[in-house]
Amino acid sequence: GGMAAQIPNRRDPETNAKAMAAVQADKEREVREGCDGTWVAHPDLVPIAREVFEKLMKGDNQLGKRPGANVSQKDLLQPHQGTRTEEGLRTNIRVGVQYIEAWLRGSGAVPLYNLMEDAATAEISRTQIWQWLQHKAALDDGRPVTKALVGELLKDEMAKLREALGAKVYDAGRFPEAIGIFESLAESDKLDPFLTLPAYKRIT
Repeated sequence: GGMAAQIPNRRDPETNAKAMAAVQADKEREVREGCDGTWVAHPDLVPIAREVFEKLMKGDNQLGKRPGANVSQKDLLQPHQGTRTEEGLRTNIRVGVQYIEAWLRGSGAVPLYNLMEDAATAEISRTQIWQWLQHKAALDDGRPVTKALVGELLKDEMAKLREALGAKVYDAGRFPEAIGIFESLAESDKLDPFLTLPAYKRIT
């Protein structure tokens, strides 16, 4: 199954309880769907995942869970029918820029909003925005995703982040470089294969 990216929050019992419940529900879903095992981002999540699999998975594997299942290439390439929201766009911007900024400072895995994020998360964030721009996608409220909209939300999110982190911390970071890299990747006419390629130029 997929990685549970939640990080235990010992300072906020309510938030922590919600995160642990989400991990348990996710692992139960994986077992039901036929996964043989799973992985987690934090050692504290191992007992939860282990308990779910030991309780619900009978035997060493689940190879016979879906006899006769026939998944075609068409099935794998079928776009999902999910919604596109302003909050989703804002999250992509916020997480993508923060990860790149931390990466430029030497961190390969970064705790953001009680989740352990890595380069894959930032790749998803910038690529999803790139796709929405390229395909002239619209948000669920009808507004088209344009470079102007992305720029407006980027500016707003960075102002909020500067306030949340404090001007001293924000200004001491590498946010201007991270913003430039993220904007360039998301708004490029051609999809760059990896976000780390242009980012490497800033550290070598």
